[in-house]
Amino acid sequence: MSIIISHPTGNANVRAAAKGLAKANLLALFYTSIAAFKGGALFRLGNISVFSEIHRRQFDLSLQGSTRMYPIHELGRIIATKFGWQKLIEHEKGLFCVDNIYQNLDKHIASHLENAKEKMLIDGVYAYEDGAAYSLMEAKRLGLKCYYDLPTGYWRAARKLLAAEIENYPEWSDTFTGFKDSVSKLKRKDHELALADVVFVASQFTASTLNDYPGKLPPVKIIPYGFPPVFKNREYIGFDKPRKLKLLFVGKLTQQKGIANLFDSIKGKEEFVELTIVGSKSANLEILENELEKHTYIPTLPHDEVLKLMRVHDVLVFPSLFDGFGMVITEAMSQGTPVIASERCAGPDLIAHGKNGWLMKAGSTSSLIEIIENLLKDPDTISHIGKSAMETARKRPWEVYGQELAHTISTMILK
Repeated sequence: MSIIISHPTGNANVRAAAKGLAKANLLALFYTSIAAFKGGALFRLGNISVFSEIHRRQFDLSLQGSTRMYPIHELGRIIATKFGWQKLIEHEKGLFCVDNIYQNLDKHIASHLENAKEKMLIDGVYAYEDGAAYSLMEAKRLGLKCYYDLPTGYWRAARKLLAAEIENYPEWSDTFTGFKDSVSKLKRKDHELALADVVFVASQFTASTLNDYPGKLPPVKIIPYGFPPVFKNREYIGFDKPRKLKLLFVGKLTQQKGIANLFDSIKGKEEFVELTIVGSKSANLEILENELEKHTYIPTLPHDEVLKLMRVHDVLVFPSLFDGFGMVITEAMSQGTPVIASERCAGPDLIAHGKNGWLMKAGSTSSLIEIIENLLKDPDTISHIGKSAMETARKRPWEVYGQELAHTISTMILK
């Protein structure tokens, strides 16, 4: 028994899923746009600055034999992004836009699926949101199992919850990019769900958003993502000598991530708090520029540098208003940096309030202020909670996620 899994960009969760399936002898083929294997030609191409992003697509060597790539469109997107050729990557319209990359890979898989079933005895197809419609339709025709992964929350729930936030912060409305999706794209999302025999999500919050799906839902399986390797030598700077509380935000600078609430929560506390922000802008707003001038702003950093930055900050703040998981949470906890997270992400799945982090109410500036003020009163608690966060991370490495996913799928295949 074996399945095909596909994803155009191969994020950390996808790499762990493919590796877990391979270890369980469930992986027939892994389709992606770019997969770099150490020592290979694509990996060496990543040494050229314009293609440096390729190094982020490095996969375990155990996947090399089962990986099939369709790199042209993704290489085009990387080049167009580097040189600022916006027309080529325009949302849903550009030749190398993300939507085209997802759909082209999906179509390729669908066209090869019947042949793969005959030659490799495929039992099912595992595909991700926005890149599943064609391959799952063909899988249905061929009588194969359809496994669907929804990494973010369901779109109807997003629009319902975020519409209220646009009313609260109209000056930040241009940063809510999810409202730009076309009707045809939204219909395709619903079509993918309708094709699924099972839906995999990574948080209780994502599962709850599916309550807004108007059709009949298949079974929903919640398997939280894993943590990166835990940093072994974390040192905490105490507060014996008076110093500012060092807060860190990592993510897109949108109000969907709660950035306005974060700015509002530290107003008047500049004498006691310093904020570092890492992330790209989704819109050029005067209000955003004015806020960034007050703090330390870093537009982008390599992943290893982000982890280093986490280790020199006291707390990561993730006040998201709508997020399927939020991998910066697991990254920070693995580095011993405790997290303030909202309930509209994986925060409640990972954090016990006041023990290995803190939970706040999404969209509530007062909730965030209360936590920050408590930390200012008792900053020495940060090291204890940071160490507890690392212990949480040690218990769930990425390998556990891959094992749980493979076990769930193998159980379903045998039914």
